[in-house]
Amino acid sequence: MANKVVRIILIILLFVIFFEVGLFSSYTIVTSEAPNIQGLIDMQVDKITNLLNPETVNEALIKDPTPVNITNKKDVAMQLEELSKVDGVNVDSMNVTTRDDTSNKNLTVSIETLGYASPNSTSGQIIISQDPSYKIIAVADATYRGNGLMVNTDSITITSVLKLY
Repeated sequence: MANKVVRIILIILLFVIFFEVGLFSSYTIVTSEAPNIQGLIDMQVDKITNLLNPETVNEALIKDPTPVNITNKKDVAMQLEELSKVDGVNVDSMNVTTRDDTSNKNLTVSIETLGYASPNSTSGQIIISQDPSYKIIAVADATYRGNGLMVNTDSITITSVLKLY
């Protein structure tokens, strides 16, 4: 019986070692730099502890994002356009959600919208497409002021800019 337990522990240990070696080598390939081993291990431990934290699990499993309306969509679109380096942002496709309690005065909101690239020039012709080229995802702080919820444009942080094909 003890022999089986030792084998199981060795298999789990080999799996973890194989995973870590793969992580470090893929990090080296992607970034062309030597990995910061302590930093990568700390990041993994933080992610696992956050995942196993009962408060975080309850918030993620129980609470769906709540759509919210903001009053300064054009200002947000201009800031997103500047930060993401796209040529245009579709205000009509802007989706603003929050996981915070909407009765609070200050909220953290997630913003998703579509972005456009400049027109392509192919063989002397300019082709203007109505199809979006990018999906922009950002996070920002918002507060209730006067006539509604306003996003603080200085707090906008781009999470990702995805190329659409």
